[in-house]
Amino acid sequence: MDVKTIVEATADLLREVPRSGLLIATVAAVVGSMVGGAIARRGSAFGRWLATGSTFVLAGILVLVVLQVSRFDPRLDVAVPELGLPSQTVAGRETRVELARDGHFWITAEVNGTPARFLVDTGATLTAVSVPVAESAGLKPRTGGMPVRIATANGTVSAEITTIDTLTFGNVKAGGLDAVIAPNMGNTNVIGMNLLSRLASWRVEGSTLILVPNHPQPVAE
Repeated sequence: MDVKTIVEATADLLREVPRSGLLIATVAAVVGSMVGGAIARRGSAFGRWLATGSTFVLAGILVLVVLQVSRFDPRLDVAVPELGLPSQTVAGRETRVELARDGHFWITAEVNGTPARFLVDTGATLTAVSVPVAESAGLKPRTGGMPVRIATANGTVSAEITTIDTLTFGNVKAGGLDAVIAPNMGNTNVIGMNLLSRLASWRVEGSTLILVPNHPQPVAE
């Protein structure tokens, strides 16, 4: 990694600090640990207290980050209601989607009751919604959530994590779903693997995408 890349990565991180409570807390804890360590070397009890406290804060932030990241992959999924994050669920009946003329599978869905068109993208880790849809659906960045970096046609950009209360399409209904509010993607919305992986199965037969939720399952309303 050359110096230019390191400088650019550092600049990107610094630009994100004011937008993320976690990053602000992390920077404060790191500074506190460094200052506390320097003071402690002079025999100050306050310095030792500051360094120790900062270390515990950093450990807590690490646990919080792990819990949030674990929600992106159902194999690591954990319910963390104590953090105010709802369980992510996908229920309903089998839904079939025909291949569009552009060679992609598109789904007409509702995000918290707001209609939107989604591209099904098996290469996307997270479901993503455009800024216009997020505004119409009343989606807000998650308090204390960590920003993520996503690749777009205009390069890599920072996106905020949000929670979709209900996302419905066909006979499928998802709830408490993690998603990113994706800037610089125009009106494009994406259904990613964090939804698809919570299905019992999904497959392509000919020109038809077949989505099958887990059983037993209530019928999506």
